[in-house]
Amino acid sequence: MHDLLLTPIVFLVTAVLLVPLAQRLGLGSVLGYLIGGAIIGPWGLALIHDVEAIGHVAEIGVVLMLFLIGLELQPAKLVSMRTLVLGGGALQMAACGIALGAVAWLLGMPWVGALVAGAALALSSTAIAVQNMNERHLENTPAGKAAFAILLFQDMAAIPLLVVIPLLGGGGASTFNWLYAIGAVACVLLAGRYAMRPALRLIARTNLREIFTAFALLLVLGIAHLMELADLSMGLGAFLAGVLLAGSEYRKALETDLEPFKGLLLGLFFTSVGMSVNFGLLADAPVRIAVLTIGYVLLKMVLLGLTARVLPVAPVQRWPFAGLLAQGSEFAFVVLAVAQDAGVIAAPWRETLVLVVAVSMALTPLAMTVAEWASRKMYAVPPKPADTIEPDGARVIIAGFGRVGQIAGRMLAASGIRMTVLDNDPDLIDMLRRFGLRVFYGDATRLDLLRAAEADKAILLINAIDDMESSLRLADLVREHFPHLKMIGRARNVTHLFELRERGVDLVERETFEAALRIGEHAMRQLGIDEASARLARTRFREHNLATLDTMFPHFRDESQRISIEEEARQELAQSFEHDRIGLRNKAVLREPGAKEPELP
Repeated sequence: MHDLLLTPIVFLVTAVLLVPLAQRLGLGSVLGYLIGGAIIGPWGLALIHDVEAIGHVAEIGVVLMLFLIGLELQPAKLVSMRTLVLGGGALQMAACGIALGAVAWLLGMPWVGALVAGAALALSSTAIAVQNMNERHLENTPAGKAAFAILLFQDMAAIPLLVVIPLLGGGGASTFNWLYAIGAVACVLLAGRYAMRPALRLIARTNLREIFTAFALLLVLGIAHLMELADLSMGLGAFLAGVLLAGSEYRKALETDLEPFKGLLLGLFFTSVGMSVNFGLLADAPVRIAVLTIGYVLLKMVLLGLTARVLPVAPVQRWPFAGLLAQGSEFAFVVLAVAQDAGVIAAPWRETLVLVVAVSMALTPLAMTVAEWASRKMYAVPPKPADTIEPDGARVIIAGFGRVGQIAGRMLAASGIRMTVLDNDPDLIDMLRRFGLRVFYGDATRLDLLRAAEADKAILLINAIDDMESSLRLADLVREHFPHLKMIGRARNVTHLFELRERGVDLVERETFEAALRIGEHAMRQLGIDEASARLARTRFREHNLATLDTMFPHFRDESQRISIEEEARQELAQSFEHDRIGLRNKAVLREPGAKEPELP
């Protein structure tokens, strides 16, 4: 019992301490788990010993992840990806497998072993790639879709690879049973088509949430076990089951119930990879392992970058695509073990390659950072020169023509007021010009651009810039060089409001304040409070809030004083609203003698 409790406690403490730290440092959660695994594993503090058993349990996280990915893909959408899956996947496996195998042969490995090693190293980690994809919001980009298609092909390619390896070793016929494999896939397809939905409907009728969750886990784990018995990829089977349920009315319920288990078990999987790193071998030959790992990741990135040229991936996304798939795969551990058992790869080579693959997984966040930097450098868009502004005697300048500036500008234009609009988003400028609006591209915080816009002759400047620093820089510039110019400022929050007021901006409006007040008024009306009372509450809250800000403004850089004023204002507002509630109750009772007292929030 002691060990049974200690193991999960160690894992959870490691995750809680290291993963948020890694996220805060910009390293990503995956690297946090990997570092944690290295610390608590046999080569670190040795708090966990049975790494292999834990790794088998942790693979369930990958299975759940692929099942949930399948739930997001309609079968028709998967069919539409067939060219990308089969064509792109085959091209990547061939290019990376041949090149990496050639390098292994040049390093002294027999050609048969080099061929198998190249194929194993061409595989990429689905778990790590998808996790990084999600953290960087690449899943719906062309690069993310291409990467997922290739990962799907790799899962399918691993099956014939395991069949062929024993034959290459001269071991005779493979133990792989094609009849079992076909039967297992057929069972999954038939169950998904005819049995899963009725079973889910039956379980849902019990109205027992925990039983539905238990059945969802049983469904995924049962399919995974069936595929494993047939020597197939557990993840591939779970993915197929997810795709078959993608159009089901229970899709959202399955996602909600399984997501927490997926997250924890994926974390356990990444931790187990960190524990599996053989630091003894790394300590014996650190330079050799470092050169092999870095060379492997860089070569694979280059090959993937070249492959991306023939895939529907934009040039600026080619290197991030390469970074996503540059690591080795957890399935490479299985392939290399089978190759050693078949006598295709010698034990020292297998140990070295396993270590290289494990370290490459840990380097994925760094590879992504390098890939994104290289993409920015290679495909940087040259800045567009500012437009030449043609003066037309406009009395108003609007700086920033996003969601706030556009509404203010359209209102002025409808009233026949001429204005000069400045914005630094070239796509927005092109779109607005198609609608006939007179807007100019340029950075409104540049003095020469303001002079060209005739700020010295204008009466008013509306500072609607979204970025706070740029907004404050513009306010400083106008006050220094155009002191006659009146300013209306758009504030993102209270701090921004105070900063603008300190710079002498004549009038500042918080961008969400009035809308939030209206929402509050509508909420009161929906709760049955009469229109006059709801409007009074909104007006009173507005006046009180503005008065509080006026009181806080002289002390806004003194945090303790601000907190004290805000607390006093909160209590005063609560007392005022309590008085209003008493008044409303009394009015209701007087209006309808004998009526029950209304329930007010």
